[in-house]
Amino acid sequence: MIHRFLVFSCVSACVCLLSGGAFGQQEDTKGGAEKPLDKNYVGPAGEKVIESLENNEDRELAESYEALAKKFQGSGNYKKAEEYFKKALASFKKLKSKDDIARVARSLAKVQEKQLKTTEAVYFYNTASDASATKTEKKINYSDANRLYSNSSATKTEQVNSNISLLEKTENKADLQDAYQQKADLLLFQNNFYGAIDVYFQAIDAAGDNETVVATLKGKIADAYVLAGDYTKALAFRNALSDEAKRNGDYKLYIDQEQQLAAIFFMTGANDKAIDLLKDTYKLAFEKGYSQEVKKCLERLVEYYKGAGDYAESLALYERFLDHFDELILADSSLIDLNSFQVIEGKIKQLEKEKALKDELISSTNQFNYVLIGSLVVLLILLGLFVRSLLSITTRNKKIALQSLRREMNPHFIFNSLNSVNQFISQNNELEANKYLTSYSNLMRNIMENSSKDFIPLSKEVELLKKYLDLEQMRFKDKFDYTIAVDEQLDQDALYVPNMLIQPNLENAIWHGLRYLDTVGLLQLTIALKDGKILVTINDNGIGLQKSEELKTRNQKAHDSLGLKNTQQRIALLNKLYRTTITFGIREKTEADASGTVVELVFPLLDKPVG
Repeated sequence: MIHRFLVFSCVSACVCLLSGGAFGQQEDTKGGAEKPLDKNYVGPAGEKVIESLENNEDRELAESYEALAKKFQGSGNYKKAEEYFKKALASFKKLKSKDDIARVARSLAKVQEKQLKTTEAVYFYNTASDASATKTEKKINYSDANRLYSNSSATKTEQVNSNISLLEKTENKADLQDAYQQKADLLLFQNNFYGAIDVYFQAIDAAGDNETVVATLKGKIADAYVLAGDYTKALAFRNALSDEAKRNGDYKLYIDQEQQLAAIFFMTGANDKAIDLLKDTYKLAFEKGYSQEVKKCLERLVEYYKGAGDYAESLALYERFLDHFDELILADSSLIDLNSFQVIEGKIKQLEKEKALKDELISSTNQFNYVLIGSLVVLLILLGLFVRSLLSITTRNKKIALQSLRREMNPHFIFNSLNSVNQFISQNNELEANKYLTSYSNLMRNIMENSSKDFIPLSKEVELLKKYLDLEQMRFKDKFDYTIAVDEQLDQDALYVPNMLIQPNLENAIWHGLRYLDTVGLLQLTIALKDGKILVTINDNGIGLQKSEELKTRNQKAHDSLGLKNTQQRIALLNKLYRTTITFGIREKTEADASGTVVELVFPLLDKPVG
């Protein structure tokens, strides 16, 4: 009794070992035994992932993840397929590639649906719908999401039929085959077995040359016949599949079909046939080193013998299994292949960690760089605003200074003008006084109107100068005549000159040159075009600079010095503010038979106001 217990314990441990706990075998959708991995099938795809990680190419990595996931999906390892589809999806999202996101999200939803992860599958079908490029693709994914979400068989059928109708118009045979299979599964659930069988045949037509899918669908047809109680047709289908697998040398599929035949024999009461078939299958699985198939046959045989109360035969099976267990492990290449892939997967995970660290470091560096660049940009903007404000303040101050200088009317002019009015009144010459006041007020009004402008039209400047000279001529009767000559090439209304820069020089010519003459003097103002600039010449035949200097009082000398400085300061400010090239020069005539001064001002040609 103790011996039997020990044998059962050892065998149970071995069976658990073969169940995949130690070797990571995959599970089917019903939680049953997992299918072994094939290195030649999955290994190269895993190595491609490693290569992509080492190359650090995001698109290449995303595509290699997807390729590996498809390999797992094809082998029925939906858990692993889900894992790598998720990685592929994350990579494609990083690349912002909508077409790839739609495709991978749909594949992910499919493998989740296989694992009965309904909520997750609905989410990713909707994700695929949102990312799809065409209305048809959006509708197909949306319908799949609704099919899973709904608890109503009618709604599920409606959504599947909608997808079939859409997919029949496309070249997407794989999805069409899935849709037919979904419809058949729904009919099977509704106990419409023969209706389901008809639709499974449609799915087979859509599957085309995909032998694995066709074999699976034929198996489903056989299962449907079993559910319908039509064991004859079920056996016929299983026998046909078994024979085809044997002809093709696919012994795993052959053993699986033999086990399914045994199950049908058990259902029909042909237990002896079932046991003989299982024993032969068990023996073949041992010879081929298919540990998973050995496990299935052993479990089914032991279950039968225990049910029949034949513990001796059950124990004998266990003992034979233990005697040859080591041989089985050594012969099972799938276990070796699985170990090999586990090495590859370990390398993948290691490289993923390294990549994550690199990406985090790059992200941190980029973030720091962005902060630094942002800070520099803000600093430069603030500096620019500061410089702009400083320049604006400087410019404003210069304009204020310029206006202040421009508004400094000659105190002698104002004082003497008022004295002239007073003199006219004291002589009871009211007519002259009124005439003088009228001209004076008119001139002052015009000056004040333009006091805020740095440049005015040449025509206005000439008009002001004429009014000023008329006023001075009225004050100093029979002292001087004047002429104003403007070059006809100059468009007086279109050209602009500095405001009231000529007048102080006319005033100096009158007050310090012409008024001291015993005869009538001549003041000539010429405005001409020369070398692309405006040349203003003030020519008088007064007593000249030297003689005028001798006659000046101390106050007059101080005033003239300030007047000349005012003019020079205004010219300097105008040149700085508006980047002009205004020049000023004054000289005394040197001819023996002539006296007087010549003042020359040069203005640039300006066809628009800048002040």
